[in-house]
Amino acid sequence: MTDTLGAPPEKQLPEDSGATERRPMTCHAPIKRVVVLVNPMSGGVGANAAAEAQDLMAGFACESEVVLLEGEDMARTIDKVLSGDADLVVVLAGDGTARAVAARAGPDGPLVAPLPGGTMNMLPKALYGTTDWKKALSVILEDGEPQYVSGGEVDGNAFYCAAILGAPALWAPAREALRGGKLKLAMTHARRAWRRAFSGRIRFDLDGGPHQRAEALVLISPMISRALEEPVGLEAAAMNPHDASDAFRLAAHALFDDWRHDPAVKTKPARRIRVSARSRVPAVLDGEPILLPADSTVKFLPKAFRALAPRPPAAEDTV
Repeated sequence: MTDTLGAPPEKQLPEDSGATERRPMTCHAPIKRVVVLVNPMSGGVGANAAAEAQDLMAGFACESEVVLLEGEDMARTIDKVLSGDADLVVVLAGDGTARAVAARAGPDGPLVAPLPGGTMNMLPKALYGTTDWKKALSVILEDGEPQYVSGGEVDGNAFYCAAILGAPALWAPAREALRGGKLKLAMTHARRAWRRAFSGRIRFDLDGGPHQRAEALVLISPMISRALEEPVGLEAAAMNPHDASDAFRLAAHALFDDWRHDPAVKTKPARRIRVSARSRVPAVLDGEPILLPADSTVKFLPKAFRALAPRPPAAEDTV
């Protein structure tokens, strides 16, 4: 469950000045002030996360502040923090909030560290390779490096790992449930995806090339793509099952192994992708379901935002 951005009375926890021995900050970036944004209502955070973050930050040689994201004023709180003097903004919240902070910061804003505090945690796992947010935070504070993260944008929505466009986007929740050992939930999502598997193809072109049709189009960022070694564009993978048996085989690949091996999948890098359909297009952006307009354009962002992360990023969710 991802949290939604709204707007609140801002609550702040004062910096703990009781620490006596403080560890030095990473030598790879001048970080003097850190703000930690915490949404305790997010599924992967917990009620004690703000106090735990405050205790952890007190052990490092920097000025730190923990800001709670609550109520209906989250967007204003985020904007206020990003326009302030923080060198690093740490995000411990849902997947949607992490993407929103990264998008608002952009390539010229403060460093961003999206920690695993959501449900799917695609971006945090790609950067840090762990779902333990305290471990990830300690590692980057000690030895993290500023790194540009590439990604894409469609209809004003940014993504930094992968976007799945078309009815087969509904297989993504089934795969995540299966990977988490939730077999009953995986089957529920799989049945729902199967019912909509042939609800209509999408039309697309890559960088102004010939128009094509596909059941689904998967766009993968260079950070997690196994096929791209340099940020030259998004890896565009067209999925075209011809019948129910093809669709079942492709679904099995999507759930259990590298779907690129399936003959119904063709891939190619692209920087600008135009997509159209007869009706709104179901999509999943970094694990978050969304409905896109019937006519949309996806743009590659070679420098979407700056993250503080290990070098190279963990890229645990390579696809």
